[in-house]
Amino acid sequence: MASEAGSELLHILLVEDNPGDVRLTEVALREGTVAGELSVVADGEQALAFLRREGDHADAPRPDVILLDLNLPRRDGREVLSEIKSDPELRDIPVVILTVSQADADIDHTLDLSASSYIIKPVDAEQLQGVLGMLGKGEQDAQDAAEDASD
Repeated sequence: MASEAGSELLHILLVEDNPGDVRLTEVALREGTVAGELSVVADGEQALAFLRREGDHADAPRPDVILLDLNLPRRDGREVLSEIKSDPELRDIPVVILTVSQADADIDHTLDLSASSYIIKPVDAEQLQGVLGMLGKGEQDAQDAAEDASD
């Protein structure tokens, strides 16, 4: 992570196809205390190209955290998560799942795929900032922060 003016600047890759959810995430980042630089791609294929620095993404920065929607065009978020976690070059990047589902089975499934945490959409500034702020303290703390913020 880079340091800027004494604070940690996170590079965040947002994988989200809904422009409204992208705007909500941008607002949540601006309102919070965790400084972040946001890159946005709209589907699973673009996400993998960004992470592997392929094609138009050859100069893409390596993200410190990935915010991943599950319901994406071209390649489902679950497939993207599985590929990230099976790639030795990418598996250590924390992945926070963005989902509209509050079903325990859906949440458990993403955590079984090694997601670091999850956020129930629409993205809430306090919840997003809690998760991003806790990522540096360990993945279980990030999960606990997400659960506390959604209660």
